[in-house]
Amino acid sequence: MDATELKIASYNIRKAIGTDRTRRPIRILNVLEEIDADIVVLQEADRRFGKRQSALPAFLIEAHSDYKAVPLDVQRDSMGWHGNAILVREDIEIEHHDIIHIPYLEPRGVITARLKVRGQTLSVFGMHLDLSGLWRTKQANVIADLAREEQQHGPTILTGDLNEWRRNAGCLKVFQRYFSVLDCGRSFHSQRPLARLDRIMHCDRVEALEWGVHHSSLATRASDHLPVWARLKL
Repeated sequence: MDATELKIASYNIRKAIGTDRTRRPIRILNVLEEIDADIVVLQEADRRFGKRQSALPAFLIEAHSDYKAVPLDVQRDSMGWHGNAILVREDIEIEHHDIIHIPYLEPRGVITARLKVRGQTLSVFGMHLDLSGLWRTKQANVIADLAREEQQHGPTILTGDLNEWRRNAGCLKVFQRYFSVLDCGRSFHSQRPLARLDRIMHCDRVEALEWGVHHSSLATRASDHLPVWARLKL
């Protein structure tokens, strides 16, 4: 099979609340249009309280983007699981999806989807890890083991907001045992980036061609995180 190239992005959208403290979902979708990724993994994609509705209403996604949400079948009004969600281009087939319960100090979860991208099977894990370093390490061990099992189905990518401020310690040390961890750059805080909290990781059946942080004028206002992205070859 010929190699397949794709672009993936990870974005903590802060429930679509920008640095101006206003909720503008269309602004998030405009940032995604700038990035032009095939697959987007989102964190904080749902509101935190009440019915926990999706921060990106389905009608807006349908009307203003070429994406569809991976259906996690968790809560009727939510798009994600503990705020984690995956958007894919309309031409990408969703073969399987699941939610993963992980140990936590504060409510956290992981999502996964097995996708068919131009004839190639790809597994994607999306996550938003704990603020506690001890719990992040526990979570990383669980996720890494599951992702290694998933590799039997094809190339595997993991991405999300790891909440890890250290460069090569904690949960990063766990993931680095089995996966390549891309240092996309400083993504937090969007108006003055200091920390590399958002990461993209991949197994040895994936080649990273280029990667970085999407730093546009719009992205600095749309959320307190900047999106990270990578162009990959399967």
